[in-house]
Amino acid sequence: MSTAPRAPQRPYEITRHGDTRVDPYYWLMDRTNEEVLDHLRAENEYLAQELAPLKALEEELFTEIKNRVEETDISVPVRKGNWWYFERTREGLNYPISVRVPASGDDLTPPEIDPLSTFAGEQIILDENVEAGDSDFLSVGVLALSPDESWVAVGTDFEGNERHHVTVRPLADQTPIADELDDVYYGFAWARDSRHFFYTRVDEAMRPWQLWRHELNTAASSDVLVYEEPDSEYTVSVGRSRDDQMIVVMMNSSMTSEVRYVAADDPTGELQTLEARRHGIEYGVEHFVDAQGTPWWLKVTNENATDFRLLTRPLSGGEWREIVAERPGSRLDGIDAFSTFLALSERENGCAALRLVKLLPGNDPFGDDLLERSTLVEGGAFPNTVAISSNPNFETSQVRVLMTSLTTPRLIADVVVETGEIIVRKQQRVLGGYEESNYVTGRLWVDTSDQLRVPVSVVARRDLVTVDADGTLTPVAPSPFLLYGYGSYEISIDPAFSSLRLSLLDRGVIFAIAHVRGGGEMGRSWYEMGRLAQKPTTFSDFVAVARALIERGWTTPEQLAARGGSAGGLLMGAVMNQAPELFRAIVAEVPFVDVVTTMLDDSLPLTAGEWEEWGNPHASATSYRTMTSYSPYDNVRATNDDGAPVVYPHLYASGGLNDSRVGFWEPAKWVLKLRDANEANVAVLKTEMGAGHGGPSGRYDAWRDEAQVVAWLLNEITNSLESTPSP
Repeated sequence: MSTAPRAPQRPYEITRHGDTRVDPYYWLMDRTNEEVLDHLRAENEYLAQELAPLKALEEELFTEIKNRVEETDISVPVRKGNWWYFERTREGLNYPISVRVPASGDDLTPPEIDPLSTFAGEQIILDENVEAGDSDFLSVGVLALSPDESWVAVGTDFEGNERHHVTVRPLADQTPIADELDDVYYGFAWARDSRHFFYTRVDEAMRPWQLWRHELNTAASSDVLVYEEPDSEYTVSVGRSRDDQMIVVMMNSSMTSEVRYVAADDPTGELQTLEARRHGIEYGVEHFVDAQGTPWWLKVTNENATDFRLLTRPLSGGEWREIVAERPGSRLDGIDAFSTFLALSERENGCAALRLVKLLPGNDPFGDDLLERSTLVEGGAFPNTVAISSNPNFETSQVRVLMTSLTTPRLIADVVVETGEIIVRKQQRVLGGYEESNYVTGRLWVDTSDQLRVPVSVVARRDLVTVDADGTLTPVAPSPFLLYGYGSYEISIDPAFSSLRLSLLDRGVIFAIAHVRGGGEMGRSWYEMGRLAQKPTTFSDFVAVARALIERGWTTPEQLAARGGSAGGLLMGAVMNQAPELFRAIVAEVPFVDVVTTMLDDSLPLTAGEWEEWGNPHASATSYRTMTSYSPYDNVRATNDDGAPVVYPHLYASGGLNDSRVGFWEPAKWVLKLRDANEANVAVLKTEMGAGHGGPSGRYDAWRDEAQVVAWLLNEITNSLESTPSP
């Protein structure tokens, strides 16, 4: 057994609100310090030594993962203008190839394209494998075609720091141009003239705060700063409406929105404000022109509606009119407007759902009974996910959707809005054979101490559970179990199929998602009950679910593992402190665990913009006390109140040296503090030395990472490592 790395303690005092915290590893924040880098390399070497006995299993898992995937494949082509657009993947290549082929007429049926051969007239837009070259990392954060389909803007990031270098490349045999821009963030919009485009830049804290306009064949130094957001809690984003009429600019904090716009055919015009920001009022908009040529705004807002409602008014002005009222518990997530129908994304029974409604002819396309005329797109096995997919065209009679569940491979279909017909275009194929009937999915409910019920989505091999006539799942016997959670930012972790997960399921591991408060699964109030001063509810919900799984005979503490990343990594750290006895093992990926120190430092990426999510511990003593009560790094303890030593679940933590969202030092410091607390604590750390928040960029590298994590988990929670699918 190798010896875990140690690092020198150099106490650093941080005082706020009369309280002094001493951080022995504050010095690890300096990524330019060679001593810091040496420590991270030592941690990686220690991880490799500790996991060396699992190398054969890891290779077996990687082979399984790879062999289930159609490595040479294409996505379902999407029609836009005179072309069908799709992606190719090829065996042995890490990255996709973006491609288009000519289209003709008004046909909406995607062409049949052989993944193994080149289609007639095929044009490569971007081959990311060529782009990556010998680089260990590549992320394409901008890939935007001009409206005339003759130029493509490509933004590349070779470090994982989310700052992109943008070039503009010809697609129609025109003369190449030398336009290049640096430090471009996500969000990009071409004007209708295909000569101007808009983009955003970040400040030193990685906050997108500036909107710029570029004109082709001009130097980047002559670009125009269109807007700069002075408030550090707001970010700036930009896009073009589906009907191509408007450039829409969003200024958002966690609780407040403001929309400005300019006509897409007048890119040098002044930005107009649709509705000035008012604290606590959120809204998003769609623009569209009806059959009579009247332009409208559609607005989804929480004004006087906790779970949001839909309003409309003509572009010319006037009062907003409500066309979809709030439905408590059924959060209206967004609206997509097409020439003859609307698509409403919402929450239904705790799942992502899609509702379609046909517009009316005449001067009022909405009418007074919009919801009564609407239909839900039916999904598969419950709990399921139905979501809008790629739909770039305003003039269309069909809407493309994604359907999936924990047992249903991802399915892409077109829904004919007039008839409701669902045309399946493609379903994910699992090589080597996959029988959905060999697995079962369902939903459990767990009571909380404050009389609410937390939904839990479960999937298992069929022989491990019984299913009653009403769909109730009951375990046959306690099994190895992996519980996943997130619970922040109103983000919903919706049930979706993963072929990678089969390596766990087939070895008898049951998988579940705890839809804890702080997420958005059960509506806006579900989020509100898990943020700011109520943030600890997220952690107690997860602990309640884990305890219920043990009490109901699904698993045992020796067989139970948990996994989460980023803010879900915070969840992992908090529950480790709160109930270490419930878990055998924890996987915490890029975990946000040094909460107080990070949220006190507004020079760090994201900090100021996230005060509305977590609280501002610098300005508020109450927020400070709340955070110090749950911050994983600050609450690692050696003993319980009775003096008994605390032995934590075994931990696999990861970080990225170039991560601009969660500092690499957070998991690094946390692992050291766990080792300091008790030499019996087992903790390993993997730091990606050339990547950021998302980990490795290539698919084979990502599969190898997953194989390593799964091998570690299997070694921790089960002694039955052989794959034994149910008959």
